[in-house]
Amino acid sequence: MGAMPGGDAREAVKTVTGSLEDFPFLAELPARGPGADMIGRTAGLLVEMYARVEPSGWRIGDRPGRDTKRARSWLGQDLDALEEFTQGYEGQLKVQAVGPWTLAAALELKNGESVLSDVGACRDLAGSLAEGLREHLAEVQRRVPGAQLVLQLDEPSLTAVLRGQVKTASGYRTHRAVDRQIVEAGLREVAGVHAGGPVVVHSCAPDVPFALLRRAGMTAISFDFSLLTERDDDVIGEAVEGGTRLFAGVVPGTDGPLSDPAGSVMGVRTLWRRLGLSPALLAEAVTVTPACGLAGASPDYARKALAHCVQAARSLADNPE
Repeated sequence: MGAMPGGDAREAVKTVTGSLEDFPFLAELPARGPGADMIGRTAGLLVEMYARVEPSGWRIGDRPGRDTKRARSWLGQDLDALEEFTQGYEGQLKVQAVGPWTLAAALELKNGESVLSDVGACRDLAGSLAEGLREHLAEVQRRVPGAQLVLQLDEPSLTAVLRGQVKTASGYRTHRAVDRQIVEAGLREVAGVHAGGPVVVHSCAPDVPFALLRRAGMTAISFDFSLLTERDDDVIGEAVEGGTRLFAGVVPGTDGPLSDPAGSVMGVRTLWRRLGLSPALLAEAVTVTPACGLAGASPDYARKALAHCVQAARSLADNPE
């Protein structure tokens, strides 16, 4: 869903563009260290807001330091590699960043508490992220002018934010749950920078808030398919009927045996039958993906997993029944 193993930007882009000819993405390589991780990379995009690495994690600072510069340098290398391997490309291209609520849960204020503890700080962070993403999308578009950009917001902590499960700095308490309307508004503000273009929210956590994300205007919702339960049926059905695309994470993100491609999407077909949805909708409503990022996989498995997603998607389209 964005993260790849290793630290070689050119090799990662070569793998992605070779495996996913119709839907490549700008790879993240967290193995390089702080600043290449999902939080540090997105912190490097912020406008007039800076973060540095502390023993406890990423903390907001007054000025750009070496950690911010390192994050921006690595992103520049990734963009150079992407531009090299996408000359003349015309089609969808995905870029991803951490969404406002997972970022607020992960970044610390100067006092060591999460940004989530301060309503005003959350609002400022969302605004800074929105402006940074606007500039980032413009830069990607400049480098790959024929691409139709798809923006992915990674929100693995979203459910914890909504339920008041994010721990304070002491670890003995949790921050209070954020009002759902405030969460929705923050997501809508950040997604609004890509007005007119597709925006996906990805969460590999249980109990993804499908209805809230749809109200926030998301084009697609990405999730770990293995974590769905039958209590999700109604919201899934409503999402599909409402035109929301599903990014179904059916391929494991870490090394292990892969079933045949048709077997990987058997659960999707079963869900479709249970919901009484038309099989003809499958190809236009479902994108087959890994369950989460591939940073923890071996390079060989990552290549196989991406190719497997393509084969499974073809199976779903060719044999929707």
